[in-house]
This record gives sequence, structure tokens and C-alpha cells, in this order.
Amino acid sequence: MKEAPGYAAIEARFAAYLRDPRAAAPPAGVDPTRAAVYARLVHHNVDTLLAQCFPVLKSVCEDARWQALIRDFLARHRAHTPLFPRLPQELVSFLAAGTRETDPAWFAELADYEWLEMECAQDPRELDELACVDADADLLEDVPILNPLARARAYRHPVHTIAPGRVPDAPSPEPVWLVVYRRRDDRVSFLHLNAVSARLVELLLRNADRRNGRALLRQIADELQHPRPAQLIEAGRGVLADLAARELLLGASRAFVGPE
Repeated sequence: MKEAPGYAAIEARFAAYLRDPRAAAPPAGVDPTRAAVYARLVHHNVDTLLAQCFPVLKSVCEDARWQALIRDFLARHRAHTPLFPRLPQELVSFLAAGTRETDPAWFAELADYEWLEMECAQDPRELDELACVDADADLLEDVPILNPLARARAYRHPVHTIAPGRVPDAPSPEPVWLVVYRRRDDRVSFLHLNAVSARLVELLLRNADRRNGRALLRQIADELQHPRPAQLIEAGRGVLADLAARELLLGASRAFVGPE
């Protein structure tokens, strides 16, 4: 007599069916009608969550494309977290893998951008508890303090402008540097940076040796082989002030170590 499958085998088969009911059958002895109810619930729950988390991505998709994405995600992706709220990040990873050849070139980048906004909004850290800022410090002569909730990216497409009826036909000629961050009033904002300000933000993100604003700007001038470094540094003073006004910089700290 053939031995009945164990619980683990039944569970695995049922999970395979819930993931992809078009390609797998429910376990033997399970009413297909009732099993289909569970399959629809799984699809609906994932669809609802991801639609809320990626409103722009969904809005630029025809319904058939969006539903195909949800089915494909459930059938092919293996999540690395058991936490349901982290499922949107799993969709970003799935799209970034580049296995869906029918998606537009900007599709995965838009998903990543929307996830950054959501991740920033959900970050439990409080700015006032993180920032050690001296009200009398100078952004150029002392150490600029970058908003610790900032997330920076360089995209090939202007994902911050995508909307229904407005999608890019081709990659931008230059990288699209964006930084997403949360302000003190808990609003999530973004900035579209140019090459110099993007490099400045990158250096601030990695400023473990706590160099002052002048030293960071001088490094950029050296990298660009700028013929008038002092002119770039003076212009950089205005850039630092603008970033502080927008709360991407929270201020400066007097204590620093590094070259002038």
C-alpha cells in the first residue's frame, strides 16, 4: 500500500498551489473550490499591500500588467524575510533581478524610488535623538551633519517625474541623482541633485573622519580639476546653506579632525 504523504509534503504542495494555482494543483483530498478561495485571498492580500505601497507604479500599469506582475512575483520570488511589511522590499529585489524582460527599462527604478520613500517614512528613528548639532557651528568651517534618514540613489531615468501619461522613452543622458529624506515635521521629501551636490552628499554619507565642509568641497574641486578651487568652495557655501534650509543638512558640529 502506498504510504500517505506527510504533513510537510502536503503543506509544500498547498503552498505551491497558493503561489501559482495556474501551474500547480491543490493536495489530494482538498476540495478545489475551497482551495481556490485561499488562492484568491493570497493574491488579493498581496495585491492590496503592494498597490498601497507602490501607487505610482500601479497607476502607470494597465490592470492586466499589474495583475500579471503580482502573479509572477508570487510564483517565482522567494522572500528572504517572514515579515509581511517587508514584502514591498522583496518586490523591489524581484524587479531588480531583471528577469522580467517585458517590463519597461524604468520599471525597477521606479519601484526602488517608491520603496525609499516608504522606508524613510517608516524609519522609527527620531531626528532630534540622532543629530548632535551645535547651533553656533559653521557649515563650511565645521562638520556638516547630514540628515541620518537620507537615502541617495543615482538612477538612469527621472523616476521622480513619472506619472500616468508621462513615462520616459529613453534613459536620461546623465545620471539622475536623487536623495530621499525625512524632515523634522515627519514629511518625506526628495531633492534632485546635480553632479557636484550629489558628490557632496556622497562624501557626507561617508564622512567617518569628520572633515569640515571646506575640506569636502576642496576634494570635489581636486577631483574635477577645477581651475579656481576657491571659487568652487565659495559657491559650495551656498549649496551647504541651501541643503540646511531644506533639512537635508541638520546643521554642523564644531568638533572635527581633518585637513582644511
